[in-house]
Amino acid sequence: PFTLLSLFSILQIRYVGWSIAPVLNKEFLILHVYQKKLFESRKDLSDADCNCCSRVVPNHYQHILAFAFAVKEINENPQILPNLTLGFHIYDSYFNAQQTYHGTMLLLFTMESFVPNYTCDTEKNLMAIIGGLDPETSLHMATVLDTYKIPQVGFPLFLSLCTMGVSHFQIRAFKLHLEMCAFHIIRWAIYFAWIQTKNLSEAEQESNMSKGNVWIMTAQMEFTSFVYQRSLDIEITHGALSFSTHSNDLPEFQQFIKRRNPSNTMGDGFISFFWQQAFSCALPNQGVHDIGGDLCTGEEKLENLPGTFFEMSMNGHSYSIYNAVHAVAHALHQFSSLTYFFSNTSACSHYYFCPIGLHQFLRDISFNNSAGDEVSFDQNRELEAGFDVINWIVSSNLSFHKVKVGMLNPQDPLGQTFTINDNAITWHSWFNQVPPISICTESCHPGSSKKMKEGEPFCCYDCIPCPEGKISKEKDMNDCNACVDEEYPNKNQDLCIPKDITFLSYEEPLGLCLACLTLSCFLTAVLTLGTFLKHHNTPIVKANNRDLTYALLISLQLCFLCVFLFIGHPEKVTCILQQTAFGIIFAVAVSCVLAKTIMVVLAFMATKPASQMRNWMGRKSAMYVVLSCSLIQAGICTMWLSASPPFPDFDMYSFNEEIVLRCNEGSTTMFYCLLGYLGFLAIISFTVAFLARKLPDSFNEAKFITFSMLVFCSVWLSFIPSYLSSKGKYMVAVEIFSILASSAGLLGCIFSPKCYIILLRSELNNREHLIRTHKHPK
Repeated sequence: PFTLLSLFSILQIRYVGWSIAPVLNKEFLILHVYQKKLFESRKDLSDADCNCCSRVVPNHYQHILAFAFAVKEINENPQILPNLTLGFHIYDSYFNAQQTYHGTMLLLFTMESFVPNYTCDTEKNLMAIIGGLDPETSLHMATVLDTYKIPQVGFPLFLSLCTMGVSHFQIRAFKLHLEMCAFHIIRWAIYFAWIQTKNLSEAEQESNMSKGNVWIMTAQMEFTSFVYQRSLDIEITHGALSFSTHSNDLPEFQQFIKRRNPSNTMGDGFISFFWQQAFSCALPNQGVHDIGGDLCTGEEKLENLPGTFFEMSMNGHSYSIYNAVHAVAHALHQFSSLTYFFSNTSACSHYYFCPIGLHQFLRDISFNNSAGDEVSFDQNRELEAGFDVINWIVSSNLSFHKVKVGMLNPQDPLGQTFTINDNAITWHSWFNQVPPISICTESCHPGSSKKMKEGEPFCCYDCIPCPEGKISKEKDMNDCNACVDEEYPNKNQDLCIPKDITFLSYEEPLGLCLACLTLSCFLTAVLTLGTFLKHHNTPIVKANNRDLTYALLISLQLCFLCVFLFIGHPEKVTCILQQTAFGIIFAVAVSCVLAKTIMVVLAFMATKPASQMRNWMGRKSAMYVVLSCSLIQAGICTMWLSASPPFPDFDMYSFNEEIVLRCNEGSTTMFYCLLGYLGFLAIISFTVAFLARKLPDSFNEAKFITFSMLVFCSVWLSFIPSYLSSKGKYMVAVEIFSILASSAGLLGCIFSPKCYIILLRSELNNREHLIRTHKHPK
């Protein structure tokens, strides 16, 4: 038979201590359960009522444990209700309106005697009530609690059924699921359970159906056995599908259950009676009522009980109770943090909260529970949750367990309100494990999805290939799904393949070519420096400021070496050094060029009689220009590293089949500030050199500087659009090429004419030639 637990639970809060400053709470309330038995017979009930109440349903003990576990979890969490302790009482409604009203009045006025309209037992501060699983219980309670404005948290599924009959979400789910199967293969038996349901075997006989049916059940139906029905044949439910209130796995709850034992569980008034009934044994010093078997050893394990007796995983009803308790606790936490809700009236003393103030916080509550699910209420004050589709499986030894095969989620952000995994369903042996097949269309293969035909039956559809970037792993998928960022679809679009992680490395041709080119440029700069050092006493070397020449050549060598920071596996250190080293060293190089240009102009002006420019002609002036310009760039880099430094980053989207590991600039603005300052120095150098291009030939280095700055500016102006249009590691290659091209331009344009004279036209490298050229300029 199928039964529903009729139970309502009461959540209470006791004031323990309050202080504006945090204090250590030294007083705690021990949780206590106000009930001796799970169900007990009462003389004041009718025979029909007692017939129900004398039966024990062990599976419902999990609901009580879920309630106790939630309160325990809240009291042990210092982030929720600090200095406050939650307590609770559990009352039995006995499926009876009279007892429901009686229990509700006991809650409001007294714990022992029934005295209407008289407030006593002031130690109790009732804040909220968790309604029973039976909807009528919640309605009976609501008529009384509404008068006293005490919040009542029920279960949205059942409360909505009170006015709607059967949940429209469940009906929609049935429709969606039925559309997936052909009616000529299988006939469906749908039974909506309300207060009581019929025995499955009787229902099957009344339905007068042939073999080949599948039971589909609503969330109100639970398969639970009474104690005397251990050997009940439940094979007819094998392969059944049911809708269950959504639940999630709570590993801590599993451990909490496993620790339950009648010998070491204090304050649990249910466990002794449950233990004897569930394991058919008698505890020492306990009365035995219609229980056969030996004495209980205490070594019995709850996980060894049949699934119809007790489930180890938290079911939907228990999960709803768990969320309801946490919702009240979070509302109380917000309530208690606002001191202006405290009242000094006679009804609510300074140290107690008024329950009426809790309503506003319950309406607006929103949080994530320990399983990661969001708990919030919609505009109808119902929990925004869906249903799990459960497949009931009965093994050969008649053991029973449930498997989640789908979900109905009306709040799904992607619009997939109903999902089900046909391959995970275990069908009854009548079907030989073959799901129903459509009669007018072949199954859509993996890599495609179904598209319904207008005006055609629901089982007739077209199979369309998945769009680019999406897959379908199974047959007859309603929609194709996108792979996660780390994967991409295979050619058949039925499987996601992990992307390869790539970066600009020495092993690939592009990285190897750039490294070889960099090494060649570096060696050229080294040879140039060596040539100038060897001929440092010659007129052509002396005439062009040897110190600046050496500084420029060394900085160009370092510019070439910077390229190696861009090749290879990006690390945090290399990412920081890439742009900062490049920016500062290039600033030094361009500053040297600017200083050489200024020195050319000053040298020409100093040749005039009585010129004051002779005072500026010296090594210190040139070094001052280089240092001041370089320090500004160093300041920009320091600000960059302080605000948002570069870091290794994965580029998931540039290429479909690759993940590019590269250095993220951190702050694009600072990166372009660095380039902008280099451009500013280059433009000044170009302008000064261009104005000094017609000086006498002995000081004609300005012509070469003009041309070198023209090359430099052209390279970096073309770099910006090329860099922005590139993707992944090719962005790095573009920057490397720009560094090499601009550095090689400076090296070639400024130093190649001098090297030509030094190495090939040594007869021109003498003082007489320079003086003669100065006297007779071209």
